[in-house]
Amino acid sequence: MALQSIKTKKLFYESKILENQEIFYEDGRIKKVELFEGEADVDCLSAAFFDIHINGGEEHYLTQSNSAEAIQDIFESSVKTGTYFVLPTLITSSKENILKGIAVMKQFLEENPSSGVLGLHLEGPFLNPLKRGAHLEKYVRVPSDDELNEIISAGEGIIKLMTIAPEYFSKEQIRKIQSKGITVSFGHSNASFEEAQKGFESGVNLVTHLYNAMSGLHHRKPGLVGAALAHSHVWCPVIPDGKHIHYGALKAAYQAKGEHLFIISDALFLGRKKMSFQWEEFDAELKNGEYLNSEGNLAGSAISMGEAVKNMVHEVGVTLEEAIDMATVRPAKALGMIDQLSKVEVGYPAVFTVFDESLERFESLNMLL
Repeated sequence: MALQSIKTKKLFYESKILENQEIFYEDGRIKKVELFEGEADVDCLSAAFFDIHINGGEEHYLTQSNSAEAIQDIFESSVKTGTYFVLPTLITSSKENILKGIAVMKQFLEENPSSGVLGLHLEGPFLNPLKRGAHLEKYVRVPSDDELNEIISAGEGIIKLMTIAPEYFSKEQIRKIQSKGITVSFGHSNASFEEAQKGFESGVNLVTHLYNAMSGLHHRKPGLVGAALAHSHVWCPVIPDGKHIHYGALKAAYQAKGEHLFIISDALFLGRKKMSFQWEEFDAELKNGEYLNSEGNLAGSAISMGEAVKNMVHEVGVTLEEAIDMATVRPAKALGMIDQLSKVEVGYPAVFTVFDESLERFESLNMLL
C-alpha cells in the first residue's frame, strides 16, 4: 500500500492538543506526523479508544453465547461507537464455560490477527459472594490450586486481565497468575484495607471498577476503595454513567488519583437495543438508561466509551484532552500495552478515533487494511 495521510484540525495525544497535523501511514503503520496548511479531513483525532471491560455487543452477551459470533459482535458494536481496541469480558461461570471461552477466544485471535480484540478479561469466578453484584452466587467460589492452575495455563497468552478478590488469594497464587503474563486486578471484593495493601505492595496495581462491588471507604475501615485511593501507583478505572457512581464521588476520585484514573464502559450491551436479557438466573432489563436485574442490582452499564468521555468532560469537569487520555493512553499503560497501541507516533497502528468537539459522535478509522 502506498503512503497515505489524514489531516486533522486537532490531534489529541497524552493530555495535549496539537493543531493542523497530517498523519502519514503505510501498511497499517504510522510513518510520520507533521504540520500542514490548508483544509483538514477531520476535526478531532486521537489514538483509537481502548475498552478493557465490556460484556456484550448490540445483541450477544459473551458469557452466555461464548462464541466467535459474540466476540465479533462486541468488536463491531464498539467500532460503531469509536472504540477499536477491546478486552471482551467473560464473567463468573462454571469451569467448563470458562475453559470453553478461553478456547473460543484463542481461535478468534488466531483467525483475526488484525482485529482490535486483544484478548480476554476474566472477571471471576474467584470473588467474594458478599460483593458479587450481578454475578451468579452458585458459580462464585474460592480458588483451589488445581482449578486456578488449569484456568491460567489454558489462558496463557489469551487472558490479558483477571479480576480476583484478594482476600482469598495467597501471594504465591497471585504471582502464579502474573507469571502467565496476566494482569491481576482486585474487584468484587470485601477486602480490608490491610488485605488490599498487601496485594498492592506485592505488585498488583489495578482495581476493576473503583467504588463498585468493593469494600467502601469508611474513616475507620478504609477498605479496598481506601487502599486504591491511598496507593499512588494503583490504576483506577471508573464507569462514568451517573448510575454506577455519583459524579461527586467521581470528582473526589479524580482529585485523589490524577493520572491514574481512567474510564471503562462495563457495558452489558451497547446501543440500547437490547431491552431485556436472561442467562440462567442472571436477568437484566434496561430501565432509565441502566441495566438492572430482578434483585435491583446494577447488571452492567449501557454507555459507550464516547459517552464516558463526554460525561467526564461535562459532569466531572476534566478537560477534553485529559478525558481522551483516559480512553487511550492510560488503559494501555495499566495493561502494559503502551508499547503496542494508544499513541499517534511512528510505528504505531494507524487506527484512530475521530470526533467533533460537541462529543455527540465518535467514529473509528481503521487504516490497517
